[in-house]
Amino acid sequence: MPRVLIVAYGNPLRSDDGLAWRAGELLHGKFSADEVEILCLQQLGPELGESASRCECMIFVDAASGAGNPGEVQVREFSLGSGEATEAPRFCHALPPSAILGLSERLYGARPRAYCVTITGESFEHGESLSSPVTAALPRLIARIEELVQSCERTGRGQP
Repeated sequence: MPRVLIVAYGNPLRSDDGLAWRAGELLHGKFSADEVEILCLQQLGPELGESASRCECMIFVDAASGAGNPGEVQVREFSLGSGEATEAPRFCHALPPSAILGLSERLYGARPRAYCVTITGESFEHGESLSSPVTAALPRLIARIEELVQSCERTGRGQP
């Protein structure tokens, strides 16, 4: 398993909700396949707990709604000890990133570093086009993900 797992998720048929898939496409080929794996998914499922257990760092990429101005890029590091919910909701197929990390820890004893990188979306209507603010923010999102991958690789090799 590669050292870094990028999980880009959302619905590519719901305008800005498809930005993670677009980011995943832009990121393919930028990294060694031995170091970075990129998954593009509609939603996060419990099977990702095993994948999380086999990597050193995870980067979740998603569209955000109502959390800032359209086109705003946000990066947040997950910390399982922060009181963030890590339980999987009952009777639900889609899970939040914190639940994936919780499964990885409970089932496999693994605690990869994890980040959530988002762009605040403007339109989540049916369609395959991204809004102007999200399109304009994509290069910043890609640059932030590249920085995180480099940071994960440095710390994975024992460097600060």
